[in-house]
Amino acid sequence: MKLTSEALCRDMLAMNKDTISVQAPEIAIKKLVVIIESAMRLSNKKGFQAMSLRDLSKASGVSMGGLYAYFDSKTTLLNMIITQVTKTVEAVLGNPPDAVTNDPAAHLSWLIEAHIRMTEKLLPWFIFAYMEAKNFPKAERQMAIDSEELTERYFSDVIQRAMAEQVFRADTSPLLPALIKPLLQDWYVKRSKYRRRGVTVGAYIETVQDFVFRACLPAGALQSSPQIDVANST
Repeated sequence: MKLTSEALCRDMLAMNKDTISVQAPEIAIKKLVVIIESAMRLSNKKGFQAMSLRDLSKASGVSMGGLYAYFDSKTTLLNMIITQVTKTVEAVLGNPPDAVTNDPAAHLSWLIEAHIRMTEKLLPWFIFAYMEAKNFPKAERQMAIDSEELTERYFSDVIQRAMAEQVFRADTSPLLPALIKPLLQDWYVKRSKYRRRGVTVGAYIETVQDFVFRACLPAGALQSSPQIDVANST
């Protein structure tokens, strides 16, 4: 799956083809990219709640009538974005390469790297979903919660399998999957902090992998913890 705004908007258009009234797909995708990226920039500046469709029309250069060809309200737009973020997480984390599926430690290493690289490529989408979640309407807030729990479940399933196969220590904390999530979020929520410190995405991935494996691998296995390169797999 391509991790670009254009690819996500193409998928968004396909999922909402019965309600989006623009007939020419390529034109619709390009305009949808402009609309979505403008909405995210405005949300970053003033918050999604405070943003009006008139603000979005001005920022995107798309008329009010043009916006209504894609969605009938801000809530519908919000629902489209959150749905697409969740679908992307499922598409990426739910499809590990064959090389890691038989080795739960390698699978966990891959999940960490895949998630961080996914959010690096789609930074505005994930920042929007995280920063605005507390202000979402009830239904969309639940969608964001479900998406976060989905991510945690991918990690939990692999860690439990590793424990069952005695790859990880029997005393591995059941809270470990929940503790991994904030480490993943910190990369995109506080991206500027790491940029100022000169921390590369590769260095951050390795640090998170090392931290996690120290919490679950037997002491003698730490030196051989798996490093899976997924830079070109998403």
